[in-house]
Amino acid sequence: MDLHSGLPYWIVKNPLYDYFNPLEKDITIDVAIIGSGITGALVAHELCEAGLKCCVVDKRTLTTGSSSASTALLQYEIDVPLYKMAKELGEEKAVLAYRSCLQGITDIEKIFSDIGINPDFERVPSVYYASNKQGLSLIEKEFEIRKKHNLPVTFLNSKDLKKKYDIDAPGALMNKESAQIDAYLAAITLLDYHRKKDNLKVYTHTEIDQWTETTKGYELSTTKGKTIKCKYVVIAAGFEAGKFLPEQVMKLTSTYVIISQPVLPEYLWYEKSLIWETKDPYLYIRTTNKNRIMVGGEDEEFKDPVKRDDLLREKTVILEKKFKKLFPKIPFVTDMSWCGTFSSTKDGLPYIGTWPGKDRMFFALGYGGNGITFSINAAQMIRNKLEGKTDPREAVFGFERDSKTR
Repeated sequence: MDLHSGLPYWIVKNPLYDYFNPLEKDITIDVAIIGSGITGALVAHELCEAGLKCCVVDKRTLTTGSSSASTALLQYEIDVPLYKMAKELGEEKAVLAYRSCLQGITDIEKIFSDIGINPDFERVPSVYYASNKQGLSLIEKEFEIRKKHNLPVTFLNSKDLKKKYDIDAPGALMNKESAQIDAYLAAITLLDYHRKKDNLKVYTHTEIDQWTETTKGYELSTTKGKTIKCKYVVIAAGFEAGKFLPEQVMKLTSTYVIISQPVLPEYLWYEKSLIWETKDPYLYIRTTNKNRIMVGGEDEEFKDPVKRDDLLREKTVILEKKFKKLFPKIPFVTDMSWCGTFSSTKDGLPYIGTWPGKDRMFFALGYGGNGITFSINAAQMIRNKLEGKTDPREAVFGFERDSKTR
């Protein structure tokens, strides 16, 4: 299935990592990672750093699935507000989820600082504005619980919001701990780095269609009859991970994105903050390092790629109108538009770890609007598990959390 259509900006911005290396012989390895997007790349990074011999397998050209269509906002906020999540999971678990995402942003920053390559990682503030009076009530409750647990947050009333951002809305929450990144560049950077440094094996255009659990791990079979014997397998294939799961745990969603022609810097808002709203589905906005403006939203329940793609022109017009209503003084001319298919969960949290009773197959499923910060948590949790370390995040992100949320 095509995971996106249109022309994602990241594939135009970056030279295509045109690496063609199908698996043509049987191999034995410590860990096989299925999926070469940002999640698979972060998992590969953590496991290579732990000294494990790994391979990454993808049925496509590297990182041309959902990661190439991501808008790559890095926030500690999760799609489900903290005060609502606390009612469902309890405050302790909900706050741990939020803190894990907050720490994840710093951990991603450190990874690329350590390897000396920056995939356009940039710290920027985040503004979560109330779409209406109901949204104002939401952010007031959210402000109280975040302050209670010392999470970074500032409340902006309507006057402050208008003065600082020229946004007409009842109020907003702001923090300065967010960031943005080029997810495509980040993934191919990590894969290339470990291919050279740690002899990471990367196999493209190689599809796994059968898998057998053994006493020593797994045997994975490709559509071309080759076999990978591994002690562990990590599924980092996004919603396409569904075929490896005993039951469906996610809902498929189509999201739409437009990006402007470059604008003069004086047209951009305060500190090029990430912007999103309380309405569901929400509008979300970021900039690029070349002063383009990226606008996403208008999510639809996924039905099939043809219907998703047929809506692209209509959704482009709607997103343009919504942006111009929010920022009427900014000259926005769409340069590219695209849509992609992503996954979400009822409780807004990812699924990370093993399915009960299947101790050698790990899932790194960063579902939801906070996928990249979930992905670094997944990579760390899987590394900790393989190193025999306990990790409190398992109780929040694992499959064994309350089954009513699925």
